[in-house]
Amino acid sequence: MTDAPPTGETRPERRWFALAVIASAQLMTALDATIVNIALPSAQRALQFSDAQRQWVVTAYTVCFAGLLLFGGRVADAVGRRRSFQIGLAGFGLASLLAGLAPTLPVLIAGRALQGAFAALIAPTVLSLLAVTFTDQRERTRAFAIYGAVASSGAAAGLLAGGVLTAYLDWRWCLFVNVAISGAVLAVGRMVLPDPPRFGAAGLDVASAVLATGGLAAVVLGCSQAAAGGWAQPTAFGALLGGLAMVAAFVLRQARIPSPLLPLRILADRGRAGAYLAVATAVVGAFGMFLILTFHLQVVLHYSPVRTGLALLPMTLANALSGYQLGNRLMPRLSPRILIAGGLLVAASGLAFITQLTPDSGYVATILPAQVLIGAGMGALFPSAFQLAIHGVTQQDAGVASAVINAATQVGSSIGTAILNTLAVTATATYLATHPTAPSLHRAALVHGYATATAWATGLLAAIAVLVYLLIPARRQPTEHKQTTHAQTTKEGS
Repeated sequence: MTDAPPTGETRPERRWFALAVIASAQLMTALDATIVNIALPSAQRALQFSDAQRQWVVTAYTVCFAGLLLFGGRVADAVGRRRSFQIGLAGFGLASLLAGLAPTLPVLIAGRALQGAFAALIAPTVLSLLAVTFTDQRERTRAFAIYGAVASSGAAAGLLAGGVLTAYLDWRWCLFVNVAISGAVLAVGRMVLPDPPRFGAAGLDVASAVLATGGLAAVVLGCSQAAAGGWAQPTAFGALLGGLAMVAAFVLRQARIPSPLLPLRILADRGRAGAYLAVATAVVGAFGMFLILTFHLQVVLHYSPVRTGLALLPMTLANALSGYQLGNRLMPRLSPRILIAGGLLVAASGLAFITQLTPDSGYVATILPAQVLIGAGMGALFPSAFQLAIHGVTQQDAGVASAVINAATQVGSSIGTAILNTLAVTATATYLATHPTAPSLHRAALVHGYATATAWATGLLAAIAVLVYLLIPARRQPTEHKQTTHAQTTKEGS
């Protein structure tokens, strides 16, 4: 006899332990996108790298995460989702150890890139494991609400954790902490996670993975170069053009090969496409806010790393409360498009507060309400979007469908942050060039850049809210999904 649950099922008493494992793994991969942000100045002093180089400590993770997610989803379908989840956790822990021990910047970047690659194995499995674990519709709604709140608050939690670990231990502990978390989650997961059926090697298309990752990396590089020298700079323009060409080649390849990483039929469903678009856009707003407020609090208001992390905590709390309460109470009653589009509009109203920043803006009057509104908006849309993203897909496509929704978050964070940073830097330079010299000119120029970039993000979220409302069909959350998933699991497993 064995303690492992039957194939494709989880014992009733272990379901909520399985949710804790799944949510912990998702939190670990989500917070790692931001946990090193506040630690970057300390890492830069320790390893002696330049301002131009430091961005790659962050983007090496998000680019590899986003670019390899589809490949990771296909691996999960081929080798089994529980096994893929376990391999990803073990690799993530080892990559974190490598990055934490890094003696030089190249080793640190390599470790961060490997973290992203193994996170791309973990993320596609969590939603499908969640769907298989919870087959009762009421329990599933509650589980998705909890999962959505954890997933969408990970970035803010990373900022807080990064500030505390950097201040009281060392910047390397921002990486070492993952070794302990991944080990604990791996040990518990072996006992409580279900083992859905696998579908064999449907074709692991390495060329498509290279095109997706390389294209995203080139676009991020182009945006970074534009921040330094303008959009017309040859290196910036060339990188952007090359990146877009690789992305276009990736899409064409998916339409022509028999076993694509991204079956285009997954995007044919209007509701699913709207969920992907909404999540990617929401993350642009969230990460744009993190970028703006992190620099505003530390550079303009001279907050310490710990105080900065604490100052960003209200968004995490608003997100968690909104995600659980709105998701658990309203998802069964309202059409997904109302929660998703409404969440985008609420988040846009929060960003609108940040557009009013001045060097003398107070925390309570401007920054606090902005965070509460953004957190509430994210909490409203994420649980519904995650559930809508995998509704109606076959068991065989569940891993890839889960990968796409996670890829949307990483693409939004990578490209959105790069573009908003470029807009902020450009607006700051323009302000300095067009205003007379004054003692406080530099602070005023910085805040003007932050406000300008946030204004673009505000407009983007509002516009996409309207588009998503029109794109997603007017229907309530599915109630038949329980029976469909259970029937498919039984059929495929027999």
